[in-house]
Amino acid sequence: MIRIKRAYQSPAQKDGYRIMVDRVWPRGVSKQRLKMDVWLKDIAPSHDLRRWLSQNSQKWDEFKTKYREELHDKVEFLNQILDLEKEKETVTLVYTSGNTEHNSAVVLKEVLDELKA
Repeated sequence: MIRIKRAYQSPAQKDGYRIMVDRVWPRGVSKQRLKMDVWLKDIAPSHDLRRWLSQNSQKWDEFKTKYREELHDKVEFLNQILDLEKEKETVTLVYTSGNTEHNSAVVLKEVLDELKA
């Protein structure tokens, strides 16, 4: 099972293996408090795409398309997450965005779910 969760929410046992999937560290959150198992910042959207989204937040569908294109070049990271899910059973993708519906972890989870299907 793959889940997503904000970095500012408290870690829980049901999170399983926690993977930080953003390029930037969450403000005011210590490593001890975050309790992540691995930080895969290279699977996050590029700096340019992150900046583009912050300036064009109303263009969610376009962001999804652009990020999915970037993920085509990150197959090894996608496979790493899928392998961890098989090994650990539950993997939680941890993200920093305040928007719980429109963030890169949502897109990443969609792509991973499609690869499993």
